[in-house]
Amino acid sequence: MSDQAVLLLRKQLKELSRNPIEGFSAGLADDSNVFEWAVTIMGPPDTMYEGGFFVAAMSFPQDYPNKPPTVKFVSEMWHPNVYPDGKVCISILHNPGDDPMGYEQANERWSPVQTVETIMLSIISMLSSPNDESPANIDAAKQFREDHAGFRKRVASCVRKSQEM
Repeated sequence: MSDQAVLLLRKQLKELSRNPIEGFSAGLADDSNVFEWAVTIMGPPDTMYEGGFFVAAMSFPQDYPNKPPTVKFVSEMWHPNVYPDGKVCISILHNPGDDPMGYEQANERWSPVQTVETIMLSIISMLSSPNDESPANIDAAKQFREDHAGFRKRVASCVRKSQEM
């Protein structure tokens, strides 16, 4: 199974290097391991994250594309849909099938048709419009709802730190 994953990941990497997508860059974290990628996500224009250069690690399982990768911000990130440890929580990165908690429909979760490009575009979309209804970071969601000025200030600090990295 991992031979198929290696071929698919190499193909996606080659496609992204030939045709870069605006808003992020991606490459191997280590040339000897196609399952570990380093990505840089540019803070989307007209959002609180604008101007940021957020670094994340993308780890693919051996049975990719049947199972989703994990994406974890290395840069400091303050967002309702990012766990305090940096791990991104969006529907398409959740294992395929029915949600045991009943929050998501199966068609919102991981599918083998997803690619690095669709994942990154979903993360950019997440930065543009946080979902505080089903938060991974409860403190960030609470601040987003109850102290928007404080939330913006904390995000601005993350943006500044990302520019210094």
